[in-house]
Amino acid sequence: MHSEVKQRVIKKQKRTLRVRKHLRGTAEKPRLCVFKSNAHISVQLIDDDKGITLVGLGSYTKEIRSANQGKPKKELAANIGHMIGAKIKEHNIGQIVFDRGPNKYHGVIAALADAVREAGIKF
Repeated sequence: MHSEVKQRVIKKQKRTLRVRKHLRGTAEKPRLCVFKSNAHISVQLIDDDKGITLVGLGSYTKEIRSANQGKPKKELAANIGHMIGAKIKEHNIGQIVFDRGPNKYHGVIAALADAVREAGIKF
């Protein structure tokens, strides 16, 4: 049983590295990194040159939890996308690199990305 779980974790890490080796965030065009679990979604805007997180947001924060109580995950992801898009605009950033991690660009990830695009961010 443990070896099956280890294999799944290893495969997930390989997918993440396979996607991330082609992406690099800079100060002008930072990387929007998405993490999705069964319960939550979190998003970070990362400047890889300096190694710092510029903006971060997750579904586990009080303001987002209370505003999205009982809503479907796609709708939650869209709301997070709109909020992170507004925060990115506050930092005067118009273009980003989208890092989906080990996830397919489908469902919740696609809803989040579309909402960020609707906020006026290009990628």
